Amino acid sequence: MPVKGITSQADYQNILSGAGPTKLVVVDFTAAWCGPCQIIKPIFEKLSNQYRHVIFVKVDVDDFQEVAAVAGVSSMPTFQFFKANEKIAEMKGANPTQLEALIKQHQGPVGEEGASGSGSGPLVAGHADISDQITLNQVDCLNQQAANHIRNALKTDDTFLESDVDEQLIISVPFNQAIKLHSLKIVPKDIAHAPKTIKLYVNKLTLGFDEAESVQETQTIVLTEKDYEGNGLIPLRFVKFQNVTSVILFIEDNLGDEETTQIKQLVFIGSPLDSTDMTALKKVEHEH
Repeated sequence: MPVKGITSQADYQNILSGAGPTKLVVVDFTAAWCGPCQIIKPIFEKLSNQYRHVIFVKVDVDDFQEVAAVAGVSSMPTFQFFKANEKIAEMKGANPTQLEALIKQHQGPVGEEGASGSGSGPLVAGHADISDQITLNQVDCLNQQAANHIRNALKTDDTFLESDVDEQLIISVPFNQAIKLHSLKIVPKDIAHAPKTIKLYVNKLTLGFDEAESVQETQTIVLTEKDYEGNGLIPLRFVKFQNVTSVILFIEDNLGDEETTQIKQLVFIGSPLDSTDMTALKKVEHEH
């Protein structure tokens, strides 16, 4: 989730007290004049997208001196970690490795409540539903019904995607930044119309049905009814999905050999690719 900027001391307290007993809150005490603060700022934002079940907050110490004083902050950047409105850890300095290690240590249970975007994708450690990274106006689908189109599968309502003249679908999904794609979740409208054989192609802009038979896919997945049980998470060969700007799914058939394939929801689980130059942080002091 995005980094939250506080609007007042009361707003800050409401964030801490409203987080609940298990949700982690990480607060970045920062300042515009602080060089290390500005260097670690994009890393903090990146981590907020990666650990979406954690609440990330920034406090400008010049704008909110009283908040910083009550928190006992005297150097920037300072990161404080809270659960159940109690401080459980603190880190001073711009150390991205230590920052992420503390987040991992205190993040607590990772579950569906932390998903963003469509909000139904199950999470795994370090990854989340990345639906908000999809460039929606460029999503395309071949052989979709006009009424039951691909946008339906990217929402959380009762609408669905359905193929048209046969059971096959080609779904093209571009992302607005490079990502690491960890897994998929497909929510079927019913099990008989659920996808069975899926071929995935990474960073290929277009694909036709004729090409799909001859172009080498990145991975082929053959699903069974059991794969749709429980959380329905479909893991990918993660090493092959480390720098993904777009993905194409070619759905060949469905479980019940029905005339059409139907998908109620399609969720992508992953994390933004870390493109920040961490070496720059070694050149700055850990505290200002």
